[in-house]
Amino acid sequence: MTKAEKADKIRRILAKLYPNPAPPLDHKDPYTLLIAVLLSAQCTDKRVNQVTPLLFAKADNPKKMAKLPVEEIREIIKPCGLSPRKSKAISELSKILNEKYGGKVPQSLEQLEELPGVGHKTASVVVSQAFGVPAFPVDTHIHRLAHRWGLSNGKNVVQTEKDLKRVFPQDCWNDIHIQIILFGREHCPARGHNPQVCPICSKYGRKSLKSS
Repeated sequence: MTKAEKADKIRRILAKLYPNPAPPLDHKDPYTLLIAVLLSAQCTDKRVNQVTPLLFAKADNPKKMAKLPVEEIREIIKPCGLSPRKSKAISELSKILNEKYGGKVPQSLEQLEELPGVGHKTASVVVSQAFGVPAFPVDTHIHRLAHRWGLSNGKNVVQTEKDLKRVFPQDCWNDIHIQIILFGREHCPARGHNPQVCPICSKYGRKSLKSS
């Protein structure tokens, strides 16, 4: 079985389990999504969703956020971790959005990646979930599952993203990266995982492929 054939079978399982996958981070527009994704670095989505309502009640657009003192932002987002760095980035990128983009979030990966605190994964999430641009954001969870399923031998998320883009059709990228995250939480955790009962690992995991 080729990687592309296996990927197709995995895609069908994920589509059946999660036919309409909702983005895990609560947001109402591209800006609030951008901030939520930035906050999710080394933090759970659940924690971010608990913190953002407090932050967005104070400022839910670049103009308002730029006026908030960095110390105030930092205090609100402290439960998300890395608050000194994240609060500074949120303040600075909000000012840039106001000055350079008329308060709007740019729709290109290149422009997003130039913003403070915004890396490739964050930019990929924003363009895919906010603007519908085909992208395949790969975090540590997707990286782990791609290796567990034998779809990538990548030593880092950059290589894993390239591998996944090769085996999955572009028109499913925006859904499948969310589906993989949801599947990992429900069926394929990093610890305490039983591959024999996992809907994917039991059929298409590395060990099952060796014996087939």
